[in-house]
Amino acid sequence: MRSILQRVSEAQVNIAGKVVGKIEKGLLVLVGFEESDTLADITWMVAKISAMRIFNDEDGKMNLSLEDIAGEILLVSQFTLHASTKKGNRPSFIHAAKPAIAIPLYRQTISTFELWLERTIQTGEFGADMQVSLINDGPVTISLDSRLIS
Repeated sequence: MRSILQRVSEAQVNIAGKVVGKIEKGLLVLVGFEESDTLADITWMVAKISAMRIFNDEDGKMNLSLEDIAGEILLVSQFTLHASTKKGNRPSFIHAAKPAIAIPLYRQTISTFELWLERTIQTGEFGADMQVSLINDGPVTISLDSRLIS
């Protein structure tokens, strides 16, 4: 399971000209799944993202978490996070989970975030042609992979 976190002052997802998800201060989280991902990967990722101290405290240091600031989450599925680019110039997505596996994992990730944070989160729509816009705060962008825990 891979995620890209972008600390934002605002972000939104549009589908066919309609806003389907929108947040203010918080994290835009792009998430991609592999077929071998499990509930353990989801639980680790949600706990890590929720507690990661990447928001500024009163001294301007990145010392506060999403939980500390009661920040919002906009979760967007993005299979291209599993692009293999080692050979040639056309990315291969062979490691990305197929929809039959990825959709339940995405739904479980939404549910796990909502249980963990005790509130509803905003989302995109799995498999849709989405236009994602954001104002990256900082900018701060963090890459996480549940298989490369470091």
